[in-house]
Amino acid sequence: MSNADESDRILYNVVINHEEQYSIYPAERQPPLGWKAVGIPRSREECLQYISEVWVDMRPLSLRQAMAQR
Repeated sequence: MSNADESDRILYNVVINHEEQYSIYPAERQPPLGWKAVGIPRSREECLQYISEVWVDMRPLSLRQAMAQR
């Protein structure tokens, strides 16, 4: 079995941090400190698709808030 076949079977969680930045993390592991899982475990491609749909403003939350106060 190739590495590509193996990676197709791995499930991931979409994770988000306090700055509303997104990433993916293997579902079998606890997210790193400061990150929390969003939704259900899914394939890598599904996670990346979800992120591309919801993370439309790449600026950290603190920067967006500071700019909104100007």
